[in-house]
Formats: sequence, C-alpha cells, structure tokens
Amino acid sequence: MKPSDYPKIAGRAEWLQARLALLAKEKAFTHERDRLNAERRKLPMVAVDKDYRFQGPQGEVRLLDLFDGRSQLIVYHYMFHRDRGEGCPGCSYLVDNIGHQAHLHARDTNLVLVSRAPLAELEAFKRRMGWNLPWYSSFGSPFNYDFHVSLDERVVPVQYNYRDKAELKRLGLDYHLEGEQPGLSVFLRDGERVFHSYSSYGRGLDLLDGTSNYLDLTPFGRLEGWDGMPDLGGQGKFWAKLHDRYDETPAVAHDCCATAKAKAN
Repeated sequence: MKPSDYPKIAGRAEWLQARLALLAKEKAFTHERDRLNAERRKLPMVAVDKDYRFQGPQGEVRLLDLFDGRSQLIVYHYMFHRDRGEGCPGCSYLVDNIGHQAHLHARDTNLVLVSRAPLAELEAFKRRMGWNLPWYSSFGSPFNYDFHVSLDERVVPVQYNYRDKAELKRLGLDYHLEGEQPGLSVFLRDGERVFHSYSSYGRGLDLLDGTSNYLDLTPFGRLEGWDGMPDLGGQGKFWAKLHDRYDETPAVAHDCCATAKAKAN
C-alpha cells in the first residue's frame, strides 16, 4: 500500500482521545443493532403454501425436511454459475466463513445452501471446495423465483432486494435484473406447518461475512476501493476469489454477487 493510504501518526494521548470518541459511537451502534435485531425477531410470518421439492444426497426432499427436525431453518441462496461449472466467488467467500454447525444445531436451528442447478454439479463443486454443509438443488422448482434469487421476467416479475425492475434500472443496478442472485431466507416450523419469517439480500448479507467484518477492524478495511478504502483489485473490482485461485496470475475479478457493493444497499 502507498504511504498515503496509511492513517496519520499520533502520540498515545491523541490516539486514546480519538479511540474513546469512536468507542462512544461504537456503543451507540451496538445498541441500535440490538434494537434492530429485536424488531427483526418480531416480524410477522407468512405461511408457506407451496409444496417445494428439492434434490439432496438422499433423493427428493420437502422444504420441511431441510429443517432436519429442528424448529428454525436458514437457507443461503447460493449463486451457481452453470456456464462456468463453479460457484460465485462472492457466495463462496461467504460460505468459507460459515463456522461449525454444532453451535446452530444446539440452538434448534439448521443452515443449508440451496441453488438452482442440478445436484451433481453442486456436489462436484462442493468436493472441490472441501465443504461439508448440506447443499440442495432447487432445479426445476419455483423456489428460487418465489424468493427472488432467480430473476427471469418471463417467469415472475423482476424484484431484487425489494426493488422492482424500474427502480433497479433507475438506480443503475442492471446486474440485478436477470440471472442468479444471492440472498438468505429464514423459516420457522410448527409441527408440519412452515412459515417464512425473513429474507435479506445485497449488503444485508454482510452479517454472514466474518472475514470482511474482521477486515473492517483494520486500517485498510476490505481493500475493495469503495467508501474510502484502498483498492487491491484495481478499478473498484471486488477482490475475493475462490479460495483455490488466489495464487493465479493475472488476477481475474468475475462480476458477481459482490459487484458494486457500495451501491447495493
């Protein structure tokens, strides 16, 4: 990095004064985050009235089966690029950050990946990445379209991150008008009944991104070039790659779910 990217140099007393001022803002942000989390928990639920079917290692399963006997289900809508035979680098970056599932399971919650691609293609890539998360195929199901992560206006009207086609175009978010998109959906079950409680897209997925949250603590941040950060990739390109491709030269940045992150709030 260039010296101009470095913070100013100060004495310990000046640093402590600045740190305490920032600490007050961090504490206020923590209280606001707790308030938002409480509001999120109180969102009303919607009954799931379709019999969604998925393909898993043991064959066809229902949405109810993805809970694996637990009360809560988190679905990460993973973008899989069939034309490249591999997953989105941004989604893969996020999945690499998912910790041991025992901690979720102990809290009556299951986490799975779902993608609109044939199961054999997903499993081949899963082996390449060394992942052991449950991953299901929604290929041939309306699931991805109904939860607005597969966009094709011939199937359903375009909507991403709660914005319709006209608003997405007005905001210059043309990369969210078609194809596969990232997202997360949360479900709750009561016996055999399943309810949809929450979905999030775009920057809302930052909550799952441990690496970027660690990097946010550092002077250089995420090195993505937006919001005053140095730009590691050049020209504002998102720098994350599949974890088995960081040694490749020259660096290649695929436009994917993390493109123009600063705009996708």
